[in-house]
Amino acid sequence: MDITQLTQAMHNFVRAQGWYDPGSPRPQTPRNLAISLALEAAEVLEHFQWRDEAPDSGALAAELADVALYLLQIASICNIDLETAILEKLAHNYSRQWNTSPSETKT
Repeated sequence: MDITQLTQAMHNFVRAQGWYDPGSPRPQTPRNLAISLALEAAEVLEHFQWRDEAPDSGALAAELADVALYLLQIASICNIDLETAILEKLAHNYSRQWNTSPSETKT
């Protein structure tokens, strides 16, 4: 399955839940989705809190999937071709000078 098919599967799920419907208790706005993405990313961090490796790879995989789904949805409803954006960012990163100090590196 490619990124377009994953995005469509995500939209199918959200529609099936009624979350795109007017008056939904979970309005699928870019702001709400960005908040949800950040919260799910924080849940990924919880798997590594106080340890170097996640103790449950299945649970970690589920959290990573949540992050990916929110990312796909934000890109889609904001009309961003995520595949193109990723490829362009990778090309840009190849041309960057990477400093040894993370605080000096800009994206």
